[in-house]
Amino acid sequence: MGAAPMEVDSGNGVVERKQSIYKSLDESFEIQKEMYRGQQYSQIYFARLHLMRTLLYSLIPTWKPHLPVCTVLGLEQGKECIIVGTLFKHMKLKPTILDEYSKERSASPLVKPHNFMHSDDYLILEDESGRVKLRGTILVPSVYVTGLVVALHGKETGAGDFMVEDILEAGLPPQIDRPLNPNGDDKYVVFVSGLSVGSSSANPLQFQLFVDHITGHLGDEKEQGIAAKIVQVVIAGNSVEFPRGLFNGQNLGSKEQSKLSEPTKELDILLTQIAAGIPLDIMPGTSDPANFALPQQPLHKCLFPGSAAYNTFRSCTNPHSFELDNVRFLGTSGQNIDNLAIYSDASSRIDFLERTLKWRHMAPTSPNTLGCYPFTDRDPFFVEACPHVYFIGNQDKYVTSLIQGSDNQVVRLISIPRFAETGTAVVMNLKNLECHALSFGTQFD
Repeated sequence: MGAAPMEVDSGNGVVERKQSIYKSLDESFEIQKEMYRGQQYSQIYFARLHLMRTLLYSLIPTWKPHLPVCTVLGLEQGKECIIVGTLFKHMKLKPTILDEYSKERSASPLVKPHNFMHSDDYLILEDESGRVKLRGTILVPSVYVTGLVVALHGKETGAGDFMVEDILEAGLPPQIDRPLNPNGDDKYVVFVSGLSVGSSSANPLQFQLFVDHITGHLGDEKEQGIAAKIVQVVIAGNSVEFPRGLFNGQNLGSKEQSKLSEPTKELDILLTQIAAGIPLDIMPGTSDPANFALPQQPLHKCLFPGSAAYNTFRSCTNPHSFELDNVRFLGTSGQNIDNLAIYSDASSRIDFLERTLKWRHMAPTSPNTLGCYPFTDRDPFFVEACPHVYFIGNQDKYVTSLIQGSDNQVVRLISIPRFAETGTAVVMNLKNLECHALSFGTQFD
């Protein structure tokens, strides 16, 4: 890392902070040599289909070796076969841009539904040769979304539909071995998101307590000893919130301009306190001053004159991928999962996380309903290697679970709550992937 040993002050002198080896894996999410030449979004779908189909073809021989693989155009009535293609979900309630435009013009206020699911929704499978409507009870429309690539076993019916008998998803990708050292040192990673500095819901005292706690300025020697084992802080999006009334298309006066810069100045002061002692990754989110479409590019360092002066401060992409002591992390600020929750159904946000890993795709709904850059020859949201830790920020509550794959992959899934609303961060031990919530209450009686 190249930094001098970091220290934590304690009453009896200095406790040395633990350190870990960090490796950034954000390269695939960086938009550097890409050029926008008016290309269409169809190209990212072609890239995805080609990539996923090659993968699914390699799995079919162990799944259903006795069945032929057909194209949609090559289907024959009553003949059992396998087709591979991209799902499209026909949704009765899904809004269209023309509706939105006409509704904006109408005087009546409209209540936005939190989910566009309907019992009449149905799925279609599409490849380069054509598309076919899917039937059967195996494929539940509420679970799947537009943009997913799957293999289906079934046969064409007399009505020209495809009756699905079985489905093959890509499954968890291969995973590098995690270093197992049960007697090794405890090293902690702290996740926090939704700081929303500048919003009315944010409590500055709560954030200051969080900063003081992790930097070792709070608590007794035992607590400071634990704080000294924090090797990384990850801030997963929505760190600032600007007063909405300022964005009305008018030129801003100097008073409004300073109002606009206040949240980032306040954030920088707090981040400087963290970066002085602990390596810090900050990811952009929907409310941050970054590009809207995924993958979001790193927040500009000029926003953080104080904290960017430290080599422990890293401004990262969203999605963000990195390794700490050979433990691989992958996560987003939450947009991919929030979007899945609008167009499909699950009992909890952790289920959506698990699904995206099993589909090997972080954001299947982009570019259909989730903004993304129109890549021409690749799909950066394809999950090539299985992470050990997969996290999402800006959720309603802290939830975590451990899942296992068929090839002994083990993944810790973490839903990080919005700090401004819950006062809760998440701490994970790098040694054994164990997790717990870290909550800060500021009610004084």
